[in-house]
Amino acid sequence: MKKVLVTGANGQLGQCLQKLAPIYKELDFIFKNSTELNITEILEIEKLFVNHRFDYCINCAAYTNVEQSEKTPEIAFKVNAEGVKNIALTCKKHQTVLIHISTDYVFDGEKNEPYTVDDIPNPINEYGKSKLMGEKYIQELMDHFSIIRTSWLYSEFGKNFYTTILNIAKVNHTLKISNTQVGYPTNAFNLAKFINQLVILDNLDSNLYHFTDKVEMTWFEFAKKIIKTENLTNKVIINNDKSTYLASRPENSRLD
Repeated sequence: MKKVLVTGANGQLGQCLQKLAPIYKELDFIFKNSTELNITEILEIEKLFVNHRFDYCINCAAYTNVEQSEKTPEIAFKVNAEGVKNIALTCKKHQTVLIHISTDYVFDGEKNEPYTVDDIPNPINEYGKSKLMGEKYIQELMDHFSIIRTSWLYSEFGKNFYTTILNIAKVNHTLKISNTQVGYPTNAFNLAKFINQLVILDNLDSNLYHFTDKVEMTWFEFAKKIIKTENLTNKVIINNDKSTYLASRPENSRLD
């Protein structure tokens, strides 16, 4: 039985992994949220690894507030870069395979086609820059790892676009949503299943993956899809709008 550490267990992907865990009898999961394991403190990580022999570490821990990252980038870099470096160093020391979750925001969005794993990243906001630095630390320090970039992750858990639409429906609100940014909304449960399959297959090669559900739409179209699917047509009114943010967003977030 493989022993698997999941960091950032209270995030939406971590919660999806927890919900699916009973299905995977061949995997022994240990879930740690940010209060139980602070990845910016390497001694905390080392103590945990000394007490357990982990075969895999699935790092879901991240600072994902894109707007706040623009205001206080040092927080984003502390978690998404230096914290990831701590995880990578500890995994290497204890011969643990790292599976790390990254983002479409490592790209600038100027390409007309979906981004491949061979495309050169060029992030246009501080969040994307911090995530890219975390990727680089892993690639420089480790021999056995998988980095998985995903986009527009949603689920029933936490704060994401899907749950935001549902919450807005409770107050019969009007929402202005961008119709310029295009991407592939990705169900976090599908990503969780893919990650578990990587662990079960036990592929020790170092790989960079792009994982999405590959149904192309804008945020505006995604909102309309949610409203129709959840039968919220009388509760939410959405307007097409080129939304303005402090942090720049890639216009094209499609990952091939």
